Amino acid sequence: MCGRYFADEAVFDEIEKIACGIDGNIQERPMGDICPSQAAVVLIGKNQGLYAEEMVWGFPQYHQKGLIINARAETVLERKMFRDSVLHRRCIIPAGHFYEWDSDKNKAVFLRKDRPVLYMAGFYSHFEDGDRFIIITTQANDSVSRVHDRMPLILEENELEAWVYDDRFLDFALHRTPVELQKHQEYEQLSLF
Repeated sequence: MCGRYFADEAVFDEIEKIACGIDGNIQERPMGDICPSQAAVVLIGKNQGLYAEEMVWGFPQYHQKGLIINARAETVLERKMFRDSVLHRRCIIPAGHFYEWDSDKNKAVFLRKDRPVLYMAGFYSHFEDGDRFIIITTQANDSVSRVHDRMPLILEENELEAWVYDDRFLDFALHRTPVELQKHQEYEQLSLF
């Protein structure tokens, strides 16, 4: 599960390098911790290139309060409320890092070892109040599994356009194990065994 991530100036510098254009409606760069229900900058496909746009994180639940913020890679194509968006409206969520909490509620930070930005796979849909996005999660790899059993589906920089435009790449990406990440944790329980 991914319930919070972080964006800073380095993330926006990367967005400006990658994006063919940036939506003029982005008044202020959303920086710091990004939580569900907040606006964030995502990359979408537009005019055969990647385009930066601001969207709200989370789909409203129709019969309940709250938001749906993640979708499982293993079942995303089977779920009626997600299928059309995953097939036709994929997006990329750039972040400096994301957070997960272990069973004792200790926060851990996960980031790329080799670059300042990681790219999370997602999709978006249109709602009455505007476009909203969801982050796709997958089974946690070894670098995350000791903290949580799920993690965002991480894309490589050279896969961004393929994620947005290539339907054959979709199936491959949904079934692979993401890259190993670096973990930082202020407090970590030590075991004698």
